[in-house]
Amino acid sequence: MSVNLKSMTLPELSAVLKELGQPGFRAKQVYTWLHKGVRTYEQMTNLPQTLRAQLAERYPICAPNVVRKQESQKDGTIKYLWRLSDGNCVETVLMRYHYGNTVCISTEVGCRMGCAFCASTLGGLVRKLEPFEMLDQVLFTQVDSGLPISHIVLMGIGEPLDNFDNVMRFLELVNSPEGMNISMRHISLSTCGLVPKIRELAKKKLQLTLSVSLHAPKDEIRNTIMPVNKAYNTEELLQACRDYYEETGRRISFEYAMINGVNDTEADARLLLKRLKGLPAHMNLIPLNHVEESPLKPSTRAAVMRFQQILEEGGVPATVRRTLGGDIDASCGQLRRKYNKENQQ
Repeated sequence: MSVNLKSMTLPELSAVLKELGQPGFRAKQVYTWLHKGVRTYEQMTNLPQTLRAQLAERYPICAPNVVRKQESQKDGTIKYLWRLSDGNCVETVLMRYHYGNTVCISTEVGCRMGCAFCASTLGGLVRKLEPFEMLDQVLFTQVDSGLPISHIVLMGIGEPLDNFDNVMRFLELVNSPEGMNISMRHISLSTCGLVPKIRELAKKKLQLTLSVSLHAPKDEIRNTIMPVNKAYNTEELLQACRDYYEETGRRISFEYAMINGVNDTEADARLLLKRLKGLPAHMNLIPLNHVEESPLKPSTRAAVMRFQQILEEGGVPATVRRTLGGDIDASCGQLRRKYNKENQQ
């Protein structure tokens, strides 16, 4: 893939324009336009025509195109399937909350983590997304929907920490005051538990929220639904989370998919309390979204409520995630997989 100006920081872009013999102020003009979600250099009306032509020839913008767009009639959630410049597709979900509009973006085309309950990983990893391809999901969701984006979750297709360097660059770009200027405190990054990368992230002391997909209180269960646990078991993962908190001062958010008969018993809840003792954490209980190819089923509402009650009585704040977009394949990977099957990709 050719170099894309949108993956560059402002100083890097300044160096490119300096090589083209342009005055210093041009870089900020180009940077601002790119971070508004323009599709062509012709839209950059305050640039000389010769420079627009020069940039178009050397640095294509490569904006994504909407393949499918589905809007929930229940809650207004919008799901996009974007076609990238190489023909691959990724998903983005726009969710509306009382505190603002949140966009859930993908970080990879496919995923190699193999979690049993997730459609994103069926078919494996195709490739990692470039920084500009992550930024474009935020930008063009905002442009297409006409809704201002205030929050971002990296929880779509792919494992963000498996694409560490590109994700770190994306975070720098989307946080840039000259760009979208979205606060790190409004960004949540989800991981299935790549312990070395959690430790590397801790050293950066970013003020984002780290969301850890735990989904089980012990190795015997987690091994069966999350292959990553065989590389980094629950003890290693929870220790890395404790160290992350010590390093950053940021409370960990744990994701826990409630799976009927697998991880949702009262004994599981009590063991989870024991394992989390002394770790400032929030537990996000997620009613499982059924994936057609998976035999796993969601827990009953009664089991979810009892699980939540046990955690809260034990001192761990726990919320049950509101299900959004259930009528539009809003779970990770479902729309992409459906589209690929229809088109035999």
